[in-house]
Formats: sequence, structure tokens, C-alpha cells
Amino acid sequence: MRSEEKEPLLIISGPTAVGKTELSIRIAKELEGEIISADSVQVYRGMDIGSAKIRPEEMQGVPHHLIDCLDPKEEFHVQAFQRMVKEAIKDIRSKGKLPILVGGTGFYIQAVVKDVDFTDMPDDPDYQASLRALAEREGKEVLHNLLKEADPESAEAIPAGNEKRVIRALEYFHLTGEKFSIHNERERVKENAYNTAYFVLTDDREVMYDRINRRVDLMMEAGLLAEVRGLYEHGVSADATSMQALGYKELYDYLEGRLPLEEAVELIKQRTRHFAKRQLTWFRRERDVIWIDKREFGHDNDRIVAFMKEKARELGLIQTQS
Repeated sequence: MRSEEKEPLLIISGPTAVGKTELSIRIAKELEGEIISADSVQVYRGMDIGSAKIRPEEMQGVPHHLIDCLDPKEEFHVQAFQRMVKEAIKDIRSKGKLPILVGGTGFYIQAVVKDVDFTDMPDDPDYQASLRALAEREGKEVLHNLLKEADPESAEAIPAGNEKRVIRALEYFHLTGEKFSIHNERERVKENAYNTAYFVLTDDREVMYDRINRRVDLMMEAGLLAEVRGLYEHGVSADATSMQALGYKELYDYLEGRLPLEEAVELIKQRTRHFAKRQLTWFRRERDVIWIDKREFGHDNDRIVAFMKEKARELGLIQTQS
């Protein structure tokens, strides 16, 4: 199918704390768009501070989708995300608006852009259970070490703390004899399901790391610990999908006496920096992305928005001057 026959989809991605939210509001207002969150944490109600969730007063009237949809006790995975995004795109297009997918979860974005088919993925519940039992006995790092041996590329892309994705990669290798990273690479080179303008923001690494450190401090000042304590007292399990998120996992360890508070906060900063590095690694492997190094634009959002609009026009996402 030719690009002009596909539904348009503008994507704004990049590592955490690079400034996606502000730019997404600007471009949505310029291009009459609505925003779909590509964030695996912002979908949960009550997880506001730790996910850097946009507040209603910051939306400037731009509709946002896939925010505050689920209770933190509910499961959320890439298949559900893909389905919800498709529904949101259909809704946005029915109003003649431009869907704008915004977030840093590259795997989730790929599932939408490539319309990844999850129905043919092999499944072995007994093997999954054995891996979960092993992690329970010896820790999640043991599973990650197994993945390093079987599929180093997947181990590099998937953090040890994301037990479900580690198990999924090990299960795929166990059942097929093929590395999960090879499967992902096949999906990566598939034709896009949408006519995309896929922007990836970046900046000087030290600048981003400083922003991450400051952001964590500001989150703590804004009441992140109280937010996490509220979830803990609400009965959200430490094993819940939602509680694997950066910031929540570490503060659960503090609340349950496994870490001093100062050490937990430093660990959030360290793991978030590592996460940002992994995000950039992921995006470098993606095809057809348009890199925006904020240094080259003098960190001027007006210039960045003008560049994004011109690229969207060149790629046929918008037809007239906006």
C-alpha cells in the first residue's frame, strides 16, 4: 500500500526527560492533532508523579488518550496497548484530526507502527511458571543472566527488572530455538502500517542525565513517596505490572524495609539513566526515524516545531500550510 493511502500517524519519541511533552502539545495545536500516550505507566490511575503524567491544566485543551485508563492492580501489556491505540486512532481520524503518538516505550511504538501480529507467538505456561519460580527463589537477575547467555541482544534491550519481558524472550527461545531479538528484527523491517513521521528527540547525554537527576528530586519534593505509599496501602502488590515501573519499584523496596530511602532515590536516578541509554539504543535500530538533536536547533522549540511541520508536510501527513 502506498504511503498516501495509509492513515497518517505522527510520532514523537526519545529518551526520558528529553522534553517530549511540551513539544507534543505545541505540534498538536499547530496541526489540529490529538495525543495518544505511548507510556506503559501513564495508563494507570493514581500513578501521576512517578510517571511524569501531564496534568489536565497543562494539556491546553488538547485531548489525550490512554491516560488514566486502568487501576494499578490491572494487567497491561503490549497487546492491550496496540489494541487501545488502534481504537484511539480510529476515533481521532473520525473527527478529521491527526493522531500523535507520544512516549518513550519503543517496543510499544513498534507494535503499532508495524502492526505486529502477536497471535502466532508460541506459549508454554508451564515453562513460564518454572521461570517465575526460579526468579522467586533466586532473584530476577538469574533470569536476566540466562537471557544474556541465550540472547545477548535481547538482554541488552530488556532490563533485568522487567521480569515479564525477560520470561517472554526466554520462552520464545525455548520454544523456537530462535533468538527473540531476531524475531524483533524481522518485525522491525516490516512495512509500516501507517504513513508515519517518526521523530526521535535527543540531546547531550550529560544534559539529559542532569535533567533526570533533577526530575527525580522534584518528584520526591512533589510527593512521590506519599503517592507510592498510597498504592501500597491500597493493596497493589509489589509483583503487579504497574509496580515494575521505575520509581515505584524502588520505593516499594523502601516501604518493605529492603532499602534505606536515600539509597532508593539514588537507585531510581541510576536506573532511569540506564533506561534512557537503552531507549536511545533501541531507537538507533529503528528504520525511518527522523532524529532531532536539540543542540542543532539551539534548544529552540519554535525551530523544532517548524522542522517537524515541514517534515510532516513532505511525508504527506498534512496537505496544506498550518
